[in-house]
Amino acid sequence: MNNGSARIPRMDRQQNQHQPGFTLVEVMVALAVVAIALPALLVTLNQHVDATGYLRDKSMAQMVAANKFEELRILSRAGQSLLQGKESGVSSMAGREWYWWLESQPTEANNFYRVSIDVAADEAQGETPLFTLVAFLSADLRADPETGPESVVEGE
Repeated sequence: MNNGSARIPRMDRQQNQHQPGFTLVEVMVALAVVAIALPALLVTLNQHVDATGYLRDKSMAQMVAANKFEELRILSRAGQSLLQGKESGVSSMAGREWYWWLESQPTEANNFYRVSIDVAADEAQGETPLFTLVAFLSADLRADPETGPESVVEGE
């Protein structure tokens, strides 16, 4: 019977079992694995991006605190008096405003002060700063800078 249509060959069960490819069950299992793994991967990626931003902010806060400490040293030396008590303000770095709080307290050692500088990205974060620098400064500012460690004569 030839009516012009192509004849489709009939396949046996044996021939069907030897064809290469994936079964529907295998494809569904693979999709399920991908569907479970992909959101977990995206959550992990998001956490890494957040951590990178936090570390960038913490590094910037450390630089703001170090700059403020050096500024305190220079102004103390120039004015021949060390800041005693508390002070706060705002500094600009990397196109952002950084809030800092400085506190100077006397120590048990004569003429030494403990200086603490807290830095945060937001004024409301004063209780939980990104970075805290603690240093000790001598209140004896009469020393001649030319007799510092650079001009120490070594033994003969």
